[in-house]
Amino acid sequence: MSGRDDGVNDTADILYLPRWRPGGHRIGAHRGREAGGLGTFRDQVSFARLPDARRIDLRASLRDPFEGVFVRRFEARSPVETYALVDLSASMRFRGRADRLGLAGAFCTALARSATRIGDGFGVLACDRTLREDLSLPATRHRAAAQAAAARIGEAACEGRGAEGFVEATRRLAGRPKLIFLVSDFRWPEPLIEAVFSALALHDVTPVLLADSAEDEGLPSWGLVELDDLEGAGRRLVFLRPSLRRRWIAREAERAERLRRICTPFARPPFRLADRFDAEALSRHLMTT
Repeated sequence: MSGRDDGVNDTADILYLPRWRPGGHRIGAHRGREAGGLGTFRDQVSFARLPDARRIDLRASLRDPFEGVFVRRFEARSPVETYALVDLSASMRFRGRADRLGLAGAFCTALARSATRIGDGFGVLACDRTLREDLSLPATRHRAAAQAAAARIGEAACEGRGAEGFVEATRRLAGRPKLIFLVSDFRWPEPLIEAVFSALALHDVTPVLLADSAEDEGLPSWGLVELDDLEGAGRRLVFLRPSLRRRWIAREAERAERLRRICTPFARPPFRLADRFDAEALSRHLMTT
């Protein structure tokens, strides 16, 4: 995927279940709203409601004292569209114990593989100050195209300051519900975070919070540290001491809690992706939230 150290040593699939039952008549992997000829047994209905002689239930028909004819109805299995909305603003260039952009690329590669393997569509929308059309792809079930789009994320340039392109991305996703993974370090202004999650409220959204243990656990209690603001504010030399280190860690915890609070009315709880990509941990998160 990439020559970067992306912190991934896991090739397991990402397992997920959408929170809604998809419609449509395409055959897929998820429990759908429609009744069909294949899938899980749903119920029995009268032949008048579903005139399909191939699915007549002889036992149920013979037991009916009114001599009605019943047919078996099955729950159709349908596909969903999955999207990765990926932050490519300048702060995504951060490299600590892992490469933040490499983690995003590893996630996209695993999601593209997992979705297309079960017949779901995979799409990606990459954003900084604008929607990056050169790195975006509408949802497709074509495995090679999905994998190629995911691989480009791991090699992208992160130069833009700001993430306002996510507002345009939410407009692209209007329509039927989709399974969306919002991948970012979420170092955005709070009004922008609220606007993006509010606009995605009709979808099944999982925030994937990219983090790095070097940002808190790796800080020394004493010493000089050079800090580089990747969004363009320049470099500063800071003398760290225990009290400042504690305040730093507390602010990071507050930022994560603020994100959780903002997204709670609109999305699943955030999944913290730090240091290495673990598909099994993400699957557990998705299956239990």
